[in-house]
Amino acid sequence: MKYLLFIFFAFLLAIPVYSQSEDPMAPIIRNGFQRALEQYRLLSAQLPADKMPQSFDEKTGKLLSRDITWWCSGFYPGSLWLIYEQTGDSAIKKEALRSLKVIEPNQYFTGNHDLGFMMFCSFGNAYRITGDQAYIPIIVNAARSLTTRYRPKIKSIQSWNSSEYWQCPVIIDNMMNLEMLNWVSAKTGDKKFSEIARIHSKTTLKNHFRPDFSSYHVVDYDTATGKVMRKATWQGASNNSAWSRGQSWGFYGFLTMYRSSKDPVYLKQAKNIARFILNHPNLPADKIPYWDYDAGFMPLAKRDASAACILASALLEMGQYVSATEREEYLAPARQILKSLSGAEYLYAKGQGGGFLIRHCVGALPMNSEVDVPLIYADYYYLEALKRYKDWYLKK
Repeated sequence: MKYLLFIFFAFLLAIPVYSQSEDPMAPIIRNGFQRALEQYRLLSAQLPADKMPQSFDEKTGKLLSRDITWWCSGFYPGSLWLIYEQTGDSAIKKEALRSLKVIEPNQYFTGNHDLGFMMFCSFGNAYRITGDQAYIPIIVNAARSLTTRYRPKIKSIQSWNSSEYWQCPVIIDNMMNLEMLNWVSAKTGDKKFSEIARIHSKTTLKNHFRPDFSSYHVVDYDTATGKVMRKATWQGASNNSAWSRGQSWGFYGFLTMYRSSKDPVYLKQAKNIARFILNHPNLPADKIPYWDYDAGFMPLAKRDASAACILASALLEMGQYVSATEREEYLAPARQILKSLSGAEYLYAKGQGGGFLIRHCVGALPMNSEVDVPLIYADYYYLEALKRYKDWYLKK
């Protein structure tokens, strides 16, 4: 009898205490980075040496890749650095270093406004994780290249080049590239970069938002007078609709401006955008938006998981800037998004999707481009959101 009691108590002691108290998000975060490690090993093995991954065609089983001046070229190396930071995998680090070399010439690229996506998500993470000083001048050069697109007459950074459709288009996505400008000013002491970011943000506040705090996608300006010519869309359902990823870009972008400046105007705007998104009647229960909040044909309309990834990461940052009583207003939907994204519906199983992580994304549905596919930037912001939750909110 004593022997049996000894065995029973030994069994109780052997049960890990943490199994009863572990944060429910902990296994989601662990599994997410483990899946990312497995998938990106597969992805890197297929990637042409001079290209960056874009998506995966499930019908043909082919990886889709693009040249380095494509606006998303920085998300692959950025994702690799996020994976390496959490796993310490030497092969992932080697690939991250290799991919940085491939896109390094982009520091002098002036063909569009996306230098922040291209060079700060990549080299910015590399510097943050390694502390390698050699990355600083590359980021500074990229910021200088971005400022060549600043147009004093319109008080904004021109997004795309002039064309038959636009004279001087500025898109809401451009808010995301200001983070690099603010970082360079803080690093070098040269305030011209952060001043351009401030002026651009002020112009965006004035011209891009409707009374309900939804955002137009594109505002086109007259280069001679600086006046607004029209407000429209390129990737949304209509000129007056709320294109889902655009709403996430705006929310995230104004948070980065608040982070750098602590100007309460930016935080107030971010709160207003978040309120529009989170209270929208067309936001599904799993918090993965349709590709446009006014898409029509719901609930059959396509979801855009990339908009959800960006939104989750931004909601987690918002939680850092509000009171403890407000925090759960942002953390609860962020947790729901991460749980949804980490389920079988949105997260590829090991070995599937060509090595990508997140499925059911939409790039530009009106052009039938990148519809219901994995997209490299969805992976990046999913990983960033997992890291942010782990660093800021995970119960130790």
